[in-house]
Amino acid sequence: MDLVHALQEPLKNALGQATAKVMAEHLDLHTVGDLLHHYPRRYAERGELTRLSDLPLDEHVTVVAQVASARVLKFNAGRGQRLEVTITDGSGQLQLVFFGRGIHKPHKDLLPGTRAMFAGKVSVFNHKMQLAHPAYELLRADSESAVEAVDSWAGALIPIYPATAKLESWKIAKSIDAVLPSAREALDPLPPALREGRGLIPLPEALLKIHRPHAKADIATARDRLKWDEAFVLQVALARRRFADSHLPAVARKPRPDGLLDAFDAKLPFELTDGQRRVTTEIFTDLATEHPMHRLLQGEVGSGKTMVALRAMLAVVDAGGQAAMLAPTEVLAQQHHRSVTEMMGELAEGGMLGGCEHATKVTLLTGSMGAAARRQALLDLVTGEAGIVIGTHALIEDKVQFHDLGLVVVDEQHRFGVEQRDALRGKGKQPPHLLVMTATPIPRTVAMTVFGDLETSVLDQLPAGRSPISSHVVPAQDKPHFLARAWERVREEVENGHQAYVVCPRIGDDEDEKEAGAKKGGKKSAEDEAAEATEAEKRPPLAVLDVAEQLSHGPLRGLRVEVLHGRMQPDDKDAVMRRFAAGETHVLVATTVIEVGVNVPNATAMVIMDADRFGVSQLHQLRGRVGRGSAPGLCLLVTDMPEAGPARARLNAVAATLDGFELSRIDLEQRREGDVLGQAQSGVRSSLRMLAVIDDEEIIAAAREEATAVVSRDPDLEHLPELRMTLDALLDEKREQYLDKG
Repeated sequence: MDLVHALQEPLKNALGQATAKVMAEHLDLHTVGDLLHHYPRRYAERGELTRLSDLPLDEHVTVVAQVASARVLKFNAGRGQRLEVTITDGSGQLQLVFFGRGIHKPHKDLLPGTRAMFAGKVSVFNHKMQLAHPAYELLRADSESAVEAVDSWAGALIPIYPATAKLESWKIAKSIDAVLPSAREALDPLPPALREGRGLIPLPEALLKIHRPHAKADIATARDRLKWDEAFVLQVALARRRFADSHLPAVARKPRPDGLLDAFDAKLPFELTDGQRRVTTEIFTDLATEHPMHRLLQGEVGSGKTMVALRAMLAVVDAGGQAAMLAPTEVLAQQHHRSVTEMMGELAEGGMLGGCEHATKVTLLTGSMGAAARRQALLDLVTGEAGIVIGTHALIEDKVQFHDLGLVVVDEQHRFGVEQRDALRGKGKQPPHLLVMTATPIPRTVAMTVFGDLETSVLDQLPAGRSPISSHVVPAQDKPHFLARAWERVREEVENGHQAYVVCPRIGDDEDEKEAGAKKGGKKSAEDEAAEATEAEKRPPLAVLDVAEQLSHGPLRGLRVEVLHGRMQPDDKDAVMRRFAAGETHVLVATTVIEVGVNVPNATAMVIMDADRFGVSQLHQLRGRVGRGSAPGLCLLVTDMPEAGPARARLNAVAATLDGFELSRIDLEQRREGDVLGQAQSGVRSSLRMLAVIDDEEIIAAAREEATAVVSRDPDLEHLPELRMTLDALLDEKREQYLDKG
C-alpha cells in the first residue's frame, strides 16, 4: 500500500458505512489518520474508579464506577416506572436513572458490586447530580462479555476517549483497534535531527503508545512526541506565512511634519501614557517600511487603544494614504465614528467651511445607511476626499473602492471573519498595513500559536483618570436579600447623578419560545422523559425584555429604563445609545451588544444577571463598560449557582482580579482554547488535539524558534518532503488562510 494513503483511507473502508457515518457526523473524523489522532482524554486503571465529585455539568462524560444500589420506583399513579441506580467511587455517589421499557436490561445487569463504564450527560435533578439513561459496558472479569471484550480491556490502563451520546468511548476503542496497524505507516513530519536532538520517539511508536499504553511512562513519552508534532507543524505554517508576508511590497507611510497628526497632538487635552508612546513608536516604525505591517495591539479594556489607532490613521493620511477602521457591529461602528470625530474636532471637517487646513473627512459606512448617504460615502472614498473611513463589513463589498488604502485597523478581531479581512486587504493598490486590536487579553502562548504571523504590542497601563471597579458575586438563590440590595445600589448610583447597565444573556420574546416548541414535537422517548424531568430543574436564561419590565414595575420603579439588543433596528439602537450617552436614560437593560467599545463615562454600575452563563473574558469585557469616568465603578455578578460548583469559582475569580491576562489564563484553563479565540480560529483549533496552549508554553516557544530556522533555510520545504506532506494534509488552502489571519 502506498505510504501516503494508509492514513488517508476513508473510515468507511476500514470500519463500515454505519460507524463511519456516526464518526463523521458527531466527531468530524473521516479518515484512518483522523481516527488515529483522536486521542484518549484520560485513562482509567483497572481497579480504579472515577472521582465523581469532579464531573462537569452538561457535558458528555465516561466514568468507571461501582454499583451501590438499584431500585425501581413507580410514578404517575403506578402507570410509569423508573429505575434508579446509585453508583459510587468509594467517597461520592452519582445517581443513574432509566425510564419506561428501557429499565429491564439495566435492572438485570447493574447489580450492587458490579463495576462498569457509564457514559452520558451530567445534569442536576432535585439538587443532585445524575446521568439520565446512560450507556454502559460491564467490566466484570468473569462475565461472558469480558471474554468477548477487546484485548484492550485486558491491559491495566483503559483509554477513555472523547465520546458523544451516539458513540461511546468503548466503541471508539474497538474502532481504534481495527485501524491501529496502519499507525506503523504514519509519515513522520519532524526533521530527524530535530527529533533525535530532543530525544523524541518516532511517530508510529507514539501513536501505538498513546492508544494502547502498557504503563504510564508510555503515555508520557507519546504525549511529548505528539505535542511537538502539533506545535512544530503549526509554527512552520505560521513561519512560512511570515516569510511570504515579509516579501510582499507595501507603500512606506511616513507622516509629514506639521501635518494632521501634529495638529491633532497639539490640541490633545492630556498626555499620552508611556505605554501609548512605546506602542506608537513600534507601529510608526512598521508603517515606514516597504513591507506590510502585521501587528496585533492588545490592550486592557480602556487602555486607550483607540487613541493609538487613531494616531496611526492620521499618520497614514499625512503620508497621502487612506485608513479604514473595521468594527464588528453597527453600534460599535457608529460609536467609533462619533468618538473619532469628537476627538478630532475641526480636523475632521475636511472640505467644509470651518474645517482647518490640515483637516480630512471622516466617513461612516454601514449596511443600513440610506441610499443617498451611502452614495456620498462611496464617492468620498473613491476620490480620496475621506482620509478615514469607519464601518462594518459593508466596507468590504465589491462596490466599495478606495483612492489609496494605506492602513486597515480591525477592532475586536476575533469577532471578524478571516475572509472579510482578506477582502479588505485586497482593496489597496499594494497590500495595506494591518493593525489588529483586541481588548481580550491573549496570553503570550496563544498569541504565538494563533496570531503567529502578527507582531504583538501590548498596552498594559490605564490612562490617568480611570477609576477602580469593585466587583462582587451576588448569590441570588442562597441570599435573596443580596439581590434586593443590588437594586438599591443601582438606585443610589442614579440618585447621585450616575447611570447603570443591567446585562442579560437572552433577548426574550415569542421567537425563543416558538423555536424551543418546534423542536419538541413528536413522540417522547424514555430519554426525552428523563431530559424533561431534568429540565424542570433548569430555567431558561433571563431575558432583557422580561427583566426590563420587572425592574420598571418593581425595584427600579420611577427610573427611566430602556432596552438595547441585537434584534432592534439600527436607527432605534443608535437612538437608545444616544439617549443613554446624553444621560436621559437612567438604566440600560441590554444583551452583550454593549460588550465592546461602548463608552459612557457617567455609567458607574453594572448588574450582570445569570453571570454564570457568560465566559470569563466576556464578563471582563462587560465590566470594562463601567468606571470609565472619574467616579468608581461597581460590577455585580448575579447567579443562582450553588456555592461549591465550578461556575461560582469562575465568578469568584472574575470578582477577585481586574487583571485581564490573569483572567484569560483562567478562562483558557477552564474552557480550552477554542471558545476563547472565537470561531474565526477554527482552522487552528481543529489541528490542536494534544497541545494545551496554556501549559505547553515552552514547547510552543521552542517549536517557533525551530520552525523559523527551518523556513529561513528552506522556505518551500524541498528537503523535508514528509513535513511538506503533513502540512498540506493539515492545512489545505482554507486552513492556511485561517492561520494567515489569526
